[in-house]
Amino acid sequence: MVILETSRTDTRNVNPRRVGGDARATPLVARGVSKTFGGGFNPGRLLPWSRDGKGEGPRRVVDGVSFEIRRGEIFGVIGANGSGKSTLIRIISTLLLPDEGGVTVFGLDVVKDAMAVRALINRVSADPSFFKSMTAMENLMFFGRVYGLTPPEIKERTPEILRRLGLEWARAVEPMSHLSRGQQQKVAVARAFLTSPVLMLLDEPTTGLDPRSKRDVQSFISDVRREHDATILLTTHDLDEAELLCDRIAFISGGRIVAEGTPLELRRMVAKGGDVEQIDMEDVFMEITGRDLAEDEEGGSGQ
Repeated sequence: MVILETSRTDTRNVNPRRVGGDARATPLVARGVSKTFGGGFNPGRLLPWSRDGKGEGPRRVVDGVSFEIRRGEIFGVIGANGSGKSTLIRIISTLLLPDEGGVTVFGLDVVKDAMAVRALINRVSADPSFFKSMTAMENLMFFGRVYGLTPPEIKERTPEILRRLGLEWARAVEPMSHLSRGQQQKVAVARAFLTSPVLMLLDEPTTGLDPRSKRDVQSFISDVRREHDATILLTTHDLDEAELLCDRIAFISGGRIVAEGTPLELRRMVAKGGDVEQIDMEDVFMEITGRDLAEDEEGGSGQ
C-alpha cells in the first residue's frame, strides 16, 4: 500500500484500480442499508425494543439508510450514542453484514469484494485496541508492518504525524498503559494515517480528548483532507465539531437518516426565512427530531 506522506508535496493515494475498483466511481454509496440485532431477522416483526415475555425482541439498529459521499468531501453522520452510527461504520468497513441494502466503495461491494475494499479504507474508532504493554512507537511499528510498510518508512513518518497531532515524542516511547485516554486516541489517529486510504472512516475520533487535543486532531483531519484529497466519513455526537469539519451532514436518529445537507442548508431549513446566524446545529437537531441529543440518546435503540 502506498504511504500517506505528511508533507505538503506528496498527494499520492492508493489507486482504486489496483484492487479492482473504479477511480471515477463515487467513493462511498449506501443504498437502503438495514441491520437488525436480536430475535432473528423477520421483516414482519421489526418493532424496536419489543418484548414477548421471553426477553428483548429484535432491534432494527440501522433502518433503510441511504447516502453518497463525493470525492474529497468530509461527510458527517451525526447522532446520539445509540443512534446507529457505529453499526453503520462497521457495515461500511466490512466488519458486519447488512440484512438489507448494500454499500459500495469506488464501485466495489463491501460484502462481495470485502478484501479489496479493506485496501481502500482505514478506520479510527472511539475505543481503539492496542498492545498496552508495548510503547506507542512499537504499536505503530507493528500495525505499520501489518499494512505492508517497511520499518524505515514508519520511523521516518511517525514523528511528524505525532508532532502534528500534538503528542510529544517522549510519550511515544512510553508503554501505552502509561498514556492518558486522549493520548491513546491520538496514537489511534496516527496509526490510521500511516497508510494512505482513499476513504477514511472516523468513528467518534475526538471522544475523550481534552479541548486542546480535540483541536489538534480536528486540525490534522482538515489538513489531510486538503493536502491529500482524502474522502472522509465522520461520525460524532459533537455538533460544533460537525459544523466545523463537515461539508455535508446527515442527522441519524433511531437508525434512520432524518435530514441531510450542508450546515448552512440545514440551518436555513430551521430558520424558515429568519436569521440563520441565530440558529446552531443543536437547534437544527431539536427541530428535526423533537428532542435534543441527550434525550435522543436515552430513547435510542441503535448502537
